Amino acid sequence: MLIQELGRVVRDGRNARGLTQAQLAADAGLSLSTVHRLENGLFPDLGVKKAGAILEKLGMELSVKPVEPKSKPDFVSMASTSAGVSFKKQLTPDELMHALLSGKVPPGKEAHFIALLDEAPDVLLTGLIEQVGPLVKPGKVEKNLQKIAKQVGLTERAD
Repeated sequence: MLIQELGRVVRDGRNARGLTQAQLAADAGLSLSTVHRLENGLFPDLGVKKAGAILEKLGMELSVKPVEPKSKPDFVSMASTSAGVSFKKQLTPDELMHALLSGKVPPGKEAHFIALLDEAPDVLLTGLIEQVGPLVKPGKVEKNLQKIAKQVGLTERAD
């Protein structure tokens, strides 16, 4: 399970119980920032104790199960590889995910996003949006891609 998937589950569980982020944070003994960043997929590493405290307050538990084989392409990995093919330093899948969820280009990776947004086939960008989109509010990934395009100086995609 990706941390972003856990964040989506926590957000859905919190909303189903009518709790605010502040209420959940207080009940779990954590900061509001921790809950906010987790739900928005921006928490880089959440420990098992913190995850357990949050899930307990939502009537859930963390469990371990065998990984099922992926039947769909991993567009995040493909896009990060595609964006870094011409560069010495690669754009990692984690950096790409963080950028898509935050709308902020990692320092020193502007050229990678120019290459991705200007040269990647539409099917790759569409798959990327479809893979990451369900982890956040509808339309957020698309808006963040527009923010990223502006940050790197792209106004329109050349086809």
